Amino acid sequence: MTAAPGRARQAAGRRPPATAYGLGFAVAGVAAAWGVHRLLPAVPLLTAAVVLGIVAAHLPGTRGLVRGVCRAGLSLAGKRLMRLGIVLLGLKLSLDDVLGLGWATVAMVLGVVAATFCGTWWLGRRMGLRGDQPLLIATGYAICGASAIGAVSEVSDSEERDVATSVALVTLCGTLAIAVLPLLQHPLGLGDAAFGRWVGASVHDVGQVVAAAQTAGPAALGDAVLVKLVRVALLAPLVAALATTVRARARAQGDPAPGTERRRPPLVPLFVLGFLAMTALRSTGLVPTAALDTAATAQELLLAAALFGLGSAVHLPSLSHTGARVAALGLCAWVVIAGASYGGVLLTA
Repeated sequence: MTAAPGRARQAAGRRPPATAYGLGFAVAGVAAAWGVHRLLPAVPLLTAAVVLGIVAAHLPGTRGLVRGVCRAGLSLAGKRLMRLGIVLLGLKLSLDDVLGLGWATVAMVLGVVAATFCGTWWLGRRMGLRGDQPLLIATGYAICGASAIGAVSEVSDSEERDVATSVALVTLCGTLAIAVLPLLQHPLGLGDAAFGRWVGASVHDVGQVVAAAQTAGPAALGDAVLVKLVRVALLAPLVAALATTVRARARAQGDPAPGTERRRPPLVPLFVLGFLAMTALRSTGLVPTAALDTAATAQELLLAAALFGLGSAVHLPSLSHTGARVAALGLCAWVVIAGASYGGVLLTA
């Protein structure tokens, strides 16, 4: 009789951790997204991942899993795997690449990022969007899409619903840019290199930049990726500035009550330091090409799993209250970044 409780404890000890189911589901989602990308190369892997995550959250056959046993693992993927992907993203950028663009182009990118971030954040607050949505959407449009949203949400301690909604909006608009921007190259009088810089300065995710710029050839693609990576490099100072703001706000609210602790985000989160370290390592030129290719593949898979997790947190019925305002903000932000980057490209041509 005494052996039964022991066997029960052993069986409980053999159970997989609560996050294993969701992480396995995220892996399956990445595999499905990879299949979509192989069948439709124009659809980036990361875009397919977040869309499939949204679909999984609403299909009758998978909805219960997403909201139940898989929720913990999917949330973990959306946070922890996103951090690892951002760290590896640093290996795509080197100081020589930035300097090769010239200071005029770098200054143009800084101006576009500042105008997009400040304008979108201000407009989102004026429109009365809930929670951190104005901040997250502004970050996603200005810097590097879902990766930037994930990074900023860590230091702002944003709600998962706000993060998921912002990721869905930025991903949708970036996907539309893949189809729309190439159609505007010749009407706007842009040569291939200028078109590449325009795409790099105005499209959100790195994969979406590649998909849009490659339509104009290798010259456009090279300039687009370099300009985009300059925007990615601005992620670190933005996160540090936000962490400083959060700390200052906490101090202004006074000390916590006895026996309680107030969460204070680090001035520069560990994953941002990792991003900077990887950039410094790439700048040395000592990393073999094979290692860079392997890291690039791992980075894309990690971000795909993270975006699948974030997409699974989107609840479309709940968007009915702010859906129109969120869509309006996304459209306005798209016009702002496309117009500002087009003007910047003309000035620096």
